[in-house]
Amino acid sequence: MIYTPALMQLQSFFSAWARPGTVPERRNPGRRKIVWGLGLAAVLLPPGVPLGHAATPPPLRAAHGMVASDHKDASVTGMQALKAGGNAVDAACATAMALGVLNPQSSGLGGGGFAVVYLAKEKKSFAIDFREKAPLAIKRELFFKDGKLDRRLTVRGGLAVAVPGEARGLADMVKRWGRRTFADCVAPAEQLAKGTPASDRVVRMIAGGGRGAEDEDFMSRVFTYAKPLRPGDTVTRPALAQTLAKLRTKGPDAFYTGEVAQEIVNAVRAAGGVMTVEDLQKYNAVERAPYATRYRGFDVYTMPLPSSGGIVISEVLGILGERMKDPASLGHDSSAHLHLLGEALKHGFADRARHLGDPDFIKVPVGKLLDPAYHKTLAGRITENGVLAPDAYGMPGDGPVLPPHDGGTAHLSVMDSEGNAVALTTTVNLGFGAHLIAGSTGIVLNNEMDDFSIEPGVPNSFKLIGTEKNGVAPGKRPLSSMSPTVVVENGQVKMAVGGAGGPTIISGTLQVMLNVLDWKMDAQAASAATRIHHQWAPNVLGYENGLPRDVIEGLERRGHKTAGREHICTVNVVVRTDAGFEGASEFRGGGAPAGY
Repeated sequence: MIYTPALMQLQSFFSAWARPGTVPERRNPGRRKIVWGLGLAAVLLPPGVPLGHAATPPPLRAAHGMVASDHKDASVTGMQALKAGGNAVDAACATAMALGVLNPQSSGLGGGGFAVVYLAKEKKSFAIDFREKAPLAIKRELFFKDGKLDRRLTVRGGLAVAVPGEARGLADMVKRWGRRTFADCVAPAEQLAKGTPASDRVVRMIAGGGRGAEDEDFMSRVFTYAKPLRPGDTVTRPALAQTLAKLRTKGPDAFYTGEVAQEIVNAVRAAGGVMTVEDLQKYNAVERAPYATRYRGFDVYTMPLPSSGGIVISEVLGILGERMKDPASLGHDSSAHLHLLGEALKHGFADRARHLGDPDFIKVPVGKLLDPAYHKTLAGRITENGVLAPDAYGMPGDGPVLPPHDGGTAHLSVMDSEGNAVALTTTVNLGFGAHLIAGSTGIVLNNEMDDFSIEPGVPNSFKLIGTEKNGVAPGKRPLSSMSPTVVVENGQVKMAVGGAGGPTIISGTLQVMLNVLDWKMDAQAASAATRIHHQWAPNVLGYENGLPRDVIEGLERRGHKTAGREHICTVNVVVRTDAGFEGASEFRGGGAPAGY
């Protein structure tokens, strides 16, 4: 079934009338006849289940394991790793490697990311940070021309490229917690690079319908294909296949030393960058302790800094735990519910802008930001029928001064039969990163330098602002919105979730998680539900076009400036149930799960 904005709007409208305990919004009387016609269906639904979500198809269900990613073939690759005796960590690595081949606009060896891992036997969570790092020779002044920041230098060309971390991070993850070898995880991606059917998305990109696809020469160097390309036709990436063969036989060192490393450096420097072979040789992934938040009896493990998602999600959960004791009394996606969610997000994003950065370089008040007492204070500031002045959100700090779309990111979630789970998000930042291929390697390089606050208070490509705490410095990792999250209930994994889409990753991941925990939706209904987004600056509440007009008007009466958009984030979620696992197909990004 295809979910269109119009269908989602119809579903959301009917849902509002089926919610027990909900005070109805002001409605158009002309709709009432339709509502009465569906009244019986509303009565037959279990209490608290929105009618609209009953119209969605069921999630994919499987007994032994589940992988959900941004491409069906990548999910199948991960599932095959599980069937071959691997655990969730092996499957996550194999899926990530496959995604880098199939969706190079989003991820790949030229990027980096984060992963949260839960091991059932140890009943313990771990986090691995393989975020890209700034080159050692980088200087802030390099991004300025005639005294002014030249934003083109942060998004295109050699200066935009940070030292990639994916190869090292995935290899370390498998070595630390996997059952199979790194070579086992790389081999399927190598075969995919030798030839795979073109997806609709790839055809659209090559034809000029996607971000960066207007550069035909660039696209022809990413993919090899016959013209005209149609869905199902074979595309190959022979240069990347050769690089993957080197990684399969020699391990991750083949990326950070030798021919591959030299090709990366040559390409970056020829395009105006300052990266050296030493930068690659010194790159390291870091194991960090996840942030742990208790929410309605669930243990929520989120990614620590330099991911900003973990802190923002933890803050919002703490606020909602204080202010939303009985979710059903508000009604899902009512203006009262979304007002509270939007205000909580503004608190979290205000703190993101003022206080967060790479913890290896700056001191961040993490303890304060994660303190339930602080969350209670923030919750107390929220009013039911109005918004606050911008500087009243979050904890006061140094700036930034408030100023007068989807990036290249992919997320995957995996659970195995032993109860292990991985939530992993990887990225090249904007679509196709810096639009730079590393010589003869076939590797598409990131433009992660744009995630630094090159000039404090000036928005980046995602309109996010920050302070000098996220300023560029040699060897520093830029702040990220990637939010891989694992939820545990009574020692057993409940959910692995995360998303793609710049700062909307945080709000999208959070809402899918809440749809399962608070609203008791299955994985597919939780994924299909309409979403909102607020990041404090700019001071606009974004909503998906399926949100009913009267709910939007209710938000506007409370003082929100609103703006509609087609999609907010793509989220890949796996949920564990008493019967096994549920995986959702994400209609916003074309992803699909695979299980067995």
